[in-house]
Amino acid sequence: MRCSAALAAFVVLAGAAAAEPQRLGFGRPATPQEPGAADIDVRADGAGLPPGQGSVEQGAALFASTCAACHGERGEKPLIPALRLTGGRGTLATPGAVQTVGSYWPYATTLFDYIRRAMPFNAPESLTPDQVYAVTAYLLRLNGIVPDGTVLDAGTLPRVQMPNRNGFVGVYAPSH
Repeated sequence: MRCSAALAAFVVLAGAAAAEPQRLGFGRPATPQEPGAADIDVRADGAGLPPGQGSVEQGAALFASTCAACHGERGEKPLIPALRLTGGRGTLATPGAVQTVGSYWPYATTLFDYIRRAMPFNAPESLTPDQVYAVTAYLLRLNGIVPDGTVLDAGTLPRVQMPNRNGFVGVYAPSH
């Protein structure tokens, strides 16, 4: 009997708590503009890419000053092996698989999206779109995917063919 009474009291209190939203005493409702400012994702087909452009040469300078401390001078000898960005082609089906930009990533737009959101590690989302295009171009060059002199923008980046583009099975139907 005692257990039933305790259970009934719990159900009543839990229902009341669910009906009344909890106020924590800080924060405020988002303005209509704020959710849009956080919408920075880029899809594989390039939807969401911002205006701007960047070249391999610009990316080389930026990589040296912003990225090389963690990823190594040319993305091949980082402090931590998981941070390696170059090489690894032909290793994915081996026990010593090396997952890098050039061996694993299926879309160049995904590389742009990741750099834009997460890099540099100590200041994510601090790079301008031009800088992200430039670093992306440089990394694609280091992996032999684009030639020297390449300039990437919202029109050219989605057309870059990554070596492992067909190495993934799509779950969703294409949007086009």
